[in-house]
Amino acid sequence: MGAAPAPWRFEAIGTTWEITTAEPLDEAARHTVRAVIDGFDQEWSRFRPDSVVSALARTGGAVPAPADAGPMLDAFAALGEATGGAVNPLVGASLDALGYDAAYTLHDRGPLAAPAAWRDVLTWRGGSLALAEPAVIDVGALGKGRLVDLVLDVVRRAAAGDVVVDAGGDLAVRGRPERVGLEHPFDPRRAIGVWEVTDAALCASAINRRSWPSATGGTLHHVLDARTGQPVRTVAATWAVAADAMTADAVATALFFDGGPRLARAWGVEWVRMTTDGGVEWSPGCRAELFR
Repeated sequence: MGAAPAPWRFEAIGTTWEITTAEPLDEAARHTVRAVIDGFDQEWSRFRPDSVVSALARTGGAVPAPADAGPMLDAFAALGEATGGAVNPLVGASLDALGYDAAYTLHDRGPLAAPAAWRDVLTWRGGSLALAEPAVIDVGALGKGRLVDLVLDVVRRAAAGDVVVDAGGDLAVRGRPERVGLEHPFDPRRAIGVWEVTDAALCASAINRRSWPSATGGTLHHVLDARTGQPVRTVAATWAVAADAMTADAVATALFFDGGPRLARAWGVEWVRMTTDGGVEWSPGCRAELFR
């Protein structure tokens, strides 16, 4: 029996991708994967001046809705309701104000709350994506998970057998089970447990992944409460397992807030989260192996 092919590793959307298949992907399939990632980025990246959301941020108005607008923004509506408005797709200007902007200035200008009535500003029905006024859409709460699902679809059409699509720790698995370490948010050399994932997706979020100094002392990070424009201070890391990566990614974000466990239960998602005081919580019946 021959050795399994080496994973295909590449950089895209600011992270390292690793795609593992039973047989090597041919160049046509790789080209399609790259095209899917670039197409998604050109529509949804607030870091690209040529993207759809960057154009809307400058002028407002309406454009033909990207194919992913409905699934993602419908999920955002559910996230916003579950978290009392803490999750909001118009949080982009809040991230910019804290320095996590298109130029990565990391220059903290102070907190800026996102528009609370965001659904009056942003609409996505009737084949158009529209902003009643200029605003910065940021789909980071679930967008990478959505893209993992899109790439998985391409890979599964091109390659039979076991598949793992891993985008910087947000991954989807089909076929053979994959054991995934749950990285300790305060010490990346350690894990707080292991989760075996089979025919499902695991997504994680942590306050140590994208952090920078505050102008007033201390540290800022990318997980914001849209109601205040301030980083979350009570939860350090979250992990969620669901049938698809967008759902897992969405719940991993929701778990930074009080309504997250309730949404996870409604969506049938297992989860683990670690609080900033070192405590660990998990969903009833969670199958992760947590170290004590």
